[in-house]
Amino acid sequence: MRAESSTAGFHPTVLLWLAVGWIGYAVVPWYGLDDNFFLLGWLLDGYPLDDDVAPALFLNLQGQKLWLAPFALLLALPLTLYGRNRNDPLFGKLLIAVGAIGMGWFFMQGFGIGLRGWNFAWLNQLFGELDDRQFGMGYGALLTVTAFLFLFCVGLAARGAVGGDVFVVSAIGFVVATVGVFIFMPVLQMLANALVTPDGGYSLGSFISKIFSERLWSLGCFTGTRCGVALNSLFLAILVGVLTTLLGLVFALVATRTGFRYRRLLRALTVLPIITPPFVIGLAIILLFGLSGAVTQFVSGIFGIQPTRWVYGLPGLLMAQVLAFTPIAFLVLIGVVEGVSPSMEEASQTLRANRWQTFWNVSLPLMRPGLANAFLLGFIESMADFGNPLVLGGNFDVLSTEIFFAIVGAQNDPAQAAVLAIVLLFFTLGAFYAQRFWLGRKSYTTMSGKGDAGVHPRLPSLLEKGLFTVAGLWAFFTIFVYATIFYGSFVTRWGIDYSLTLQHYVKSFSIGRTEHGIHFSGAAWSSFWTTIEIALISAPLTAAIGLVTAYLLVRQHFKGKEAFEFGTMLSFAIPGTVIGVAYVIAFNVPPIELTGTGIILVLSFIFRNMPVGVRAGIASMSQIDKSLDESSLTLGANSWQTFRKVILPLLRPAILAALVYSFVRAMTAISAIIFLVSARYDMSTSYIVGRVENNEYGIAIAYSTVLIVVMLIVIGLMQLVVGSRRIGRRGVESDMSQSRTNVAAPVVQTPGAG
Repeated sequence: MRAESSTAGFHPTVLLWLAVGWIGYAVVPWYGLDDNFFLLGWLLDGYPLDDDVAPALFLNLQGQKLWLAPFALLLALPLTLYGRNRNDPLFGKLLIAVGAIGMGWFFMQGFGIGLRGWNFAWLNQLFGELDDRQFGMGYGALLTVTAFLFLFCVGLAARGAVGGDVFVVSAIGFVVATVGVFIFMPVLQMLANALVTPDGGYSLGSFISKIFSERLWSLGCFTGTRCGVALNSLFLAILVGVLTTLLGLVFALVATRTGFRYRRLLRALTVLPIITPPFVIGLAIILLFGLSGAVTQFVSGIFGIQPTRWVYGLPGLLMAQVLAFTPIAFLVLIGVVEGVSPSMEEASQTLRANRWQTFWNVSLPLMRPGLANAFLLGFIESMADFGNPLVLGGNFDVLSTEIFFAIVGAQNDPAQAAVLAIVLLFFTLGAFYAQRFWLGRKSYTTMSGKGDAGVHPRLPSLLEKGLFTVAGLWAFFTIFVYATIFYGSFVTRWGIDYSLTLQHYVKSFSIGRTEHGIHFSGAAWSSFWTTIEIALISAPLTAAIGLVTAYLLVRQHFKGKEAFEFGTMLSFAIPGTVIGVAYVIAFNVPPIELTGTGIILVLSFIFRNMPVGVRAGIASMSQIDKSLDESSLTLGANSWQTFRKVILPLLRPAILAALVYSFVRAMTAISAIIFLVSARYDMSTSYIVGRVENNEYGIAIAYSTVLIVVMLIVIGLMQLVVGSRRIGRRGVESDMSQSRTNVAAPVVQTPGAG
């Protein structure tokens, strides 16, 4: 009754999105602005008649951009629904038609009209020369197309989609649209760009010659020259995947299956590389093993060995990537190792198997999913790594750096970059499906919900000693590397002048005072504040979209759910380098012209890190009984109210996990944003890369040290918030004791209370 009465005039949701659409069409500037929209300077810059800041309505009234006029008609049609009930068949059909035609026309005119008129020759032949041009869409266009999207979703709900739930249908539509525009569309445009020839045409032959070129697939390393770039990347990624998985398993076993006393220290050491900018470890290796490195000079002085550049190439790259990505494998495997049921291992020993046989034939096979995922992560991270190859690559070329130089180098060949990105994407997706094939359809379930009070048996003594040895050496080397990073930030010039100084910090982060107040005079402040701003904006948006997606996957049933899940997780399998290239190609020209803005950085972080929010939400939401949702709905709440007031408060750990991860990744990412930064929006990692290229290692390491400290503080604050959550009665006895008398009295007086 409550829902029906709301349709006496206009359905409130339809009215809301019509208002949004008309604001976008008639009030807000249609095209993108040179200045910040939210500073409202455009209101004093000839608004609303000046072409640069005019809304679409005023452009049409002046006889300009007439291809925008159909939007007015489409936004007027839903007004005919006044007084109609939502159950009226015309209600849903009209909204679906308006929404679909509106979105279709938006993209048709957007991609059909470019910087010089028609984008396609057949349109030019059909309609003749176009005197006007298209600009990048602004907030007016965004509001209008968003209105059409949600009017379409309301129409689908009115026609009974997903039980007629407007919130659920709208959430699905929003996620599908954003993933389509900011993941699928850029990747597809990148694939198409690989066919482009130097004269602007399309040629399949040119694409084939590039993708099968000797530069990519040469086996010259077996004959004394160089191997192809693709084979170099593949070989390195396989090595890194195998080594990080083995080391991750070693640390997981030490932390869970031995009497190791310093587990917290081990966990702390595994966190450090995750919050470290990806190329800083490579810098530390240069400071230690380069020509002027401390270890190199020490060995040379004692043994008289001539220093060489052995660290530049495969050895140094392998060392840096294994050190950087092993913690990720450890975090994946520790839960898997702990999850192996002790009862199965005890059953093996009961059947007369010794410790080696139990570990090799029972424990290890049950860890197979974790091992496969750890290898996949190490493989993908190695493929996507840009910072370490840039610093340590030498003559060992890999795909990530070749893609970078194809775009920003002297080549200036986006088609070549697209071809290289396709090869990189092929490798990562191939590894993804190979992992699924290796796991097969076997069951690895060890927890059935029944009580399991068993204790994991001890590992074979020889294996335990080997684990301690490997873990000890790795821990010592990690501490040594980070001590070098910290110490190197205070050295005047490594290898030449080891006197201590603060000049690197002063040059980067000095603060002065002028007649106008405090002045951040350090060279690094601009990129630092930009990075903080972008990270703080993108982190909550990433968490929000991820958790809404998780809610749809766990709590809702709809057609195409598996394809929906694959689409939302696709960006996990796409390396950051590919995302960066795809965004440059897709968003460098109208209709969505974002290159050089801060928005493109935020979007790249949101859709690159969204799968983490999805997985965190799925894991937490799976523990929440659906009866809570059903109770809320039974009491008259709709899906939106249930999601906001019942589910979200119970997802605080997942929200915080997604926030922390998104913030850290935004602070340390380099592979995607190296293509997207600009002079106005420079990020910390790209600034540090610039210092490395200028051989200003001291400033680069000092800046990296500051970033590490900032992220440790943020993670510590987040963990404090997570730790303050109290579930059930544990830890609240003092609170309960104060109110026990007040609570108990009504219970005793209740009739029938035993």
